[in-house]
Amino acid sequence: MYRAARAQQEIQGFLDIEPVQVAELELDDGGVLRPGPGSPPVTHGEVFVLVRRGGRPIGTLLGSVPMGADPKTVLMDLATREQAPGAAPSTGPTEGAAQATTAQAAMAQATTAQAEPAPNATTPTVMAQAETASAAAIPTATDQAETASAAAIPTATDQAAGAPAPAAAAVPFTTVVVATRERAEKLAHALDSLLAQDHPDFEIVVVDNAPVTDTTRDLVERKYAERVRYVTEPAPGLAVAHNRGVETAQGEVIAFTDDDVVADPRWLTELTAPFTADPGLGCATGLILPARLRTPAQVLLESHGGFAKGFTARTYDPQDPPADEPLFPFTAGRFGSGANMAFRTEVLRAAGGFDPATGAGTLARGGDDLYGFVRVLAGGHRLHYTPLALVWHHHRETWRDLETQAYGYGAGLTAYLTAILVDRPGLLPAFLARLPRGLAHARTLTASREAEPAADGAPGGHDARTHAWPARLSRLQRRGMLYGPVGYLRARRALRGAAR
Repeated sequence: MYRAARAQQEIQGFLDIEPVQVAELELDDGGVLRPGPGSPPVTHGEVFVLVRRGGRPIGTLLGSVPMGADPKTVLMDLATREQAPGAAPSTGPTEGAAQATTAQAAMAQATTAQAEPAPNATTPTVMAQAETASAAAIPTATDQAETASAAAIPTATDQAAGAPAPAAAAVPFTTVVVATRERAEKLAHALDSLLAQDHPDFEIVVVDNAPVTDTTRDLVERKYAERVRYVTEPAPGLAVAHNRGVETAQGEVIAFTDDDVVADPRWLTELTAPFTADPGLGCATGLILPARLRTPAQVLLESHGGFAKGFTARTYDPQDPPADEPLFPFTAGRFGSGANMAFRTEVLRAAGGFDPATGAGTLARGGDDLYGFVRVLAGGHRLHYTPLALVWHHHRETWRDLETQAYGYGAGLTAYLTAILVDRPGLLPAFLARLPRGLAHARTLTASREAEPAADGAPGGHDARTHAWPARLSRLQRRGMLYGPVGYLRARRALRGAAR
């Protein structure tokens, strides 16, 4: 009886979540307010705002525009107040007020034009749940010539403060791989944004994964002709599709994004410039923000952490493990997500690409991106996160989508951990030593919770988790975590059977 009543309460709470507008606010040149990708012009009500300076992302704000007020004036005033050094964040969105999320610190740093790298601090997302092990047990390359300092990589603070953007000559020739399956309409929007990149030297490869129709092929051949290469991968699975892209790539760097994103015009330049700045870099990841917050499911996912990793640039070095992350490097969910990642081609190929038994479309349900991150670190290469490389992601729209996603996140997490241990059994002692702490971490991040009083249905600060997380979704995440190793082993078995 209690469970049924609670379930009914959670369903009602979910249905009561109101939509939130998405917008961009440029602080320079007197302020420019634009709607987010595919969104209508901003009106009164709650607004999730990406704040930019000089075109570069520096933070987000959650604001409320009163009826009859000018949205640009209200949001510009709030952003200007929040960027002032020493400004105290407000406690929640009210009429004519905005809530500071990660913007206050980032904007204050940008305003003071500090040249020091931003502090090493990141926050976990729903994907960073039971990630355990120690960097001390990871073998590193001992005779690397890659000694460039990570400090050479421009940080969000440096560039928002007016440091020059990466020059055209400073970015490597890059292959952009987009895996897709029967989503031609979304793919078209993604390709349009990729073809508008300011990167001077790149190619685009679309991998049509286990197609059942010719829709994707027809779209690419009809609309994009010579500008996009089309290849097929008959075996289902995101990792398999990505590996097909790795095989065909001609670039020095391979960038991956999804078919349901809209890439910022400087995305590829910002994502690949760190590879020139640091020859020891094996992987780079970037910022992912919601393209729309129109449904309760989209708002709830973003309020639970979404895909963003904040506005502080950070470099992870296996030879100098971060002191504030005792579970490194298996806290892979902290590093980034598969919709916004790039690898040095020779490093990814040397690692064997992605484990084909992981990823969406397999029995493992996910984890291919996390596997790639840890394999690169385990090979002794650095990983860099930059908030300047931005893509807008179209979150899933329904409650059923959220259920599928919650279960898949849990399964993908433990599936990738299993894959790493199968691939690198020497990491098992370190993994077991950290297992109790990792399980406690998982319990905390997957726990159901009630909404805090100020939450009122809009997304809070990155990883704030101030909104209700239904018990149903919590249980699905945990069930997925239990299933993940089994799913991975089944996927491996299925691959062996298909190869016979």
